[in-house]
Amino acid sequence: MNVAELRTSVEKALNEIRPYLEADGGNISLVEITQDTVSVQLEGNCLSCSVNQMTLKNGVEATIKKHAPQIKRVIEVNGINI
Repeated sequence: MNVAELRTSVEKALNEIRPYLEADGGNISLVEITQDTVSVQLEGNCLSCSVNQMTLKNGVEATIKKHAPQIKRVIEVNGINI
C-alpha cells in the first residue's frame, strides 16, 4: 500500500468512527502518518472526556488497524501513547 492509499484507508477508518464521537460533541482529525504510527487530534468534548484514552485504544486504534493492518499504534498529538 503506497502512502496515498494508506492515508485514504486511515481517513476511511476515522470517517467510520467519527459519527460516534460527534454524537457526544467530539471529533477527531488525522495529524500525520509516520511509518507504522498514526497521530490524531481529539477535538471538542473528547478532550475532556474521562474515557478518551479507552476510546483511542478500543475504538480508533482498532478501527484503523482493521482498515490498515500495517499500522501498529495510534497516538494523540498531546503525546499520550496508547
